[in-house]
Order: sequence, then structure tokens, then C-alpha cells
Amino acid sequence: MRWNILYRGPLSSCNYGCNYCPFAKTKNSRAELQDDARKLQRFVDWVAQQDAEIGILFTPWGEAMIRRHYQRAFVELSRMEHVAKVAIQTNLTFPTQWIAECNRERIAFWTTFHPTQTTLPKFLRKCAELDALAVRYSVGVVGFGDALPLARELRAKLPDHVYLWANAYKRDPNYYSDDDITAWEEIDPLFRFNTRYHPARGRPCEAGFSSFTVDGEGDVRRCHFIKDVLGNIYQHDIVTRLSRQNCVNDTCGCHIGYVHMPELGLYEVFGDGLLERIPSTMAQAMQS
Repeated sequence: MRWNILYRGPLSSCNYGCNYCPFAKTKNSRAELQDDARKLQRFVDWVAQQDAEIGILFTPWGEAMIRRHYQRAFVELSRMEHVAKVAIQTNLTFPTQWIAECNRERIAFWTTFHPTQTTLPKFLRKCAELDALAVRYSVGVVGFGDALPLARELRAKLPDHVYLWANAYKRDPNYYSDDDITAWEEIDPLFRFNTRYHPARGRPCEAGFSSFTVDGEGDVRRCHFIKDVLGNIYQHDIVTRLSRQNCVNDTCGCHIGYVHMPELGLYEVFGDGLLERIPSTMAQAMQS
């Protein structure tokens, strides 16, 4: 049995100021950062005590990898024999020297390029640092209409083995024309999956069984989008709290949610690159 765990602690600070993000340019106090570090280490210690094979994706509200306690957690987790993968969503502004201490075969980065916050050459230099360290990573952009030309340039300048994904802007249901979607699919062949709110209520999902979320208190939920708590990793034998159940939400529109719906077949598409959002074809190219 393998668990894919999405961990999100109380960290809520970010060094970027994207105008669509509620955590733009927020700053945690020293006490809040210390609390986040304690809770993260408690989670790491819990993982160390488990027998199951585990994959971990950190999905912080904000930018975590500029914090040393997340860097230390990556190093520690990557060296555990039963941890198959450690990945994180990040804007890639962190220093990369510490990565040499990790088991680099077991780490990966889900990175996002924010053109209003950094330049393309600067971002590509950070990607080159990951390439030099032979670390797996994906790159993404938010699919705003005016971002398409720069996304095309980014695709042209990234190595062929790097998957460039695009998150659709879904607040306006009529935002994309068919031609727009086709244009984005030339950059991200899987873009159409992200343009939809997939019907979910009553449909099977691996969330809550092989995949689940853990917060800073240790509370377990099926996914980030279902509030009901299944149990607590520090208080319960979590195996007894996990089961396959159909989704209770009407729709699912976020990649980290709908990727676990068997009817979409995305486990087969992403394979071992599920946590870092790398399709298996890209993963194979990187290994060759």
C-alpha cells in the first residue's frame, strides 16, 4: 500500500505579490514561523515511524522553500527508505545549494513562473540550477490571455524533458474560445482537463484512501476541498480511517483534486510523476 499525502501546515507567507492571490506579500511573525516549523518537524517524525510506502506533496499557502525548516524536512524525508517521493509547489526563488544533501532521486519540484513577479531569464537560470543538480521538476503558468506569448517563449527555452503546464482561469466560464484552448494545448497538451469543473458528486475518487491531506494539527481530510475530518495521524491508527468513497462535492476543478478521479485516467498519464505534475512521457525522457 502506498499513501500519497498532501501536507499543508499553517505557513501563509509569500515573497511574491500576485494580484490574484490572497497570500500575496503576506508575512508570518517569528512566532508563527516557529509554530509552523514545530508542526512540520512533528509530521516528519510521524512519517519516519510509518511502515507504508509514502509520497509527499507540500501544498503551502505561500512560499515554503525559502524557509530553512522546509529545506531540512526535504533532506530528512528524502533519506527515508520508505519515502518514495517528496515534492512541493514553489515559485522557485529559493537557493538550491542544499539540494545536494538530499537523495535527489526522491525529490521533485512543482514550480510556477509568475511573469509579474520575476523575469523570464531569471526564472530560466533557476531551472538551469535544477537541471545541473539532475532534479525532476515541472513548470507552470496561469493561463491568462495576455500570458500566452510569454508562455510560448518559455516553452521554447525550457529543455524538452520539462513539462510546461497551464492552469486555466475558470472564474469566467466564457473566458476561453475554442481557438484559445487549442493555442494553450500546443503548450500544454493536458490543458483542456483544467478548463473544466469535472462532475464529481457520487463518482469514485482515490482521495481518502490512497491519497489524503494532513494539516499542521495532524487532522486528516480526504482532500483540500472536503472539510470533514477523517481522523488525526497523532491520535488514531489512520489506516482504519481510510476507505474508498464517492465524492460528496458537485464538481472538482483543481488538478490536485480531479487527478485522483479514476474515470479521468490521469494516474496512467502521470505515473510516477503524479505528485510533481510530470506526465510519464516527460519522466521517461528525463531518465533517458
